[in-house]
Amino acid sequence: MSFITSPLEQFQILPIISFSFLGFDFSITNSVVILFLGLSSFCFVLNGLVNQKSQFSLIPNRFQVLVEGLYELVTGLLKDTIGAKGQVYFPYIFSIFSFILIANLIGLVPYSFTVTSHLIVTFSLAIMAFVGINIICIREHGFLFFSLFLPAGSSLPLAFILVPIELVSYFVRPISLSVRLFANMMAGHTLLKVIAGFAWTMMGSGGILLLAHFLPLAILVVVMGLELGVAIIQAYVFTILLCIYLNDALNLH
Repeated sequence: MSFITSPLEQFQILPIISFSFLGFDFSITNSVVILFLGLSSFCFVLNGLVNQKSQFSLIPNRFQVLVEGLYELVTGLLKDTIGAKGQVYFPYIFSIFSFILIANLIGLVPYSFTVTSHLIVTFSLAIMAFVGINIICIREHGFLFFSLFLPAGSSLPLAFILVPIELVSYFVRPISLSVRLFANMMAGHTLLKVIAGFAWTMMGSGGILLLAHFLPLAILVVVMGLELGVAIIQAYVFTILLCIYLNDALNLH
């Protein structure tokens, strides 16, 4: 009955191969396996793209449609938010979007593990991007970087109010970026487990409840479809916010 006792049980990081060295834990966990699987899937897509690039035709196959769709989506994001200047950052933005999308989709497979439902994973992605964007901004503009914290045309008395607000809102970006992805993925999977546990309890009760358990199963199918949409949308939202932050760094908006 552990299936229904705790909806949060699915987020536990469990060791598969325990290993420690000099007091450090190097165990291979379910999270590590899914991260490796997500990275391998991303490398497989890139390898297929490179190997089949010369074989692409005017009548695309399914793989070509998928690759072209992802390429056009990320290219469009960069063009709309940054312009031609942002195309040089296409490899990084494409990698982030593809990895998060693959990790979210893997988490929808029954009995798998959703790495993006852990704050440490999403925060690591966000803080690395945040540090990189700041380095780009300082490299491009030098001390003009600090103009981000004072809107143009602000008076000196108003600056004492606006600068602290802008500082807080700026440095909270990696936290909001990571929490948004983590919270959406965790909440959705928790809801799926609650509904599945409810249907399981009704089915085990017998009688009229055995027949009625098809109702939560039908709801579960609908919620599963919504979760598929959330998995895609959250990867898109994470990516477009990175593009907006990168645009601020390049153009000092």
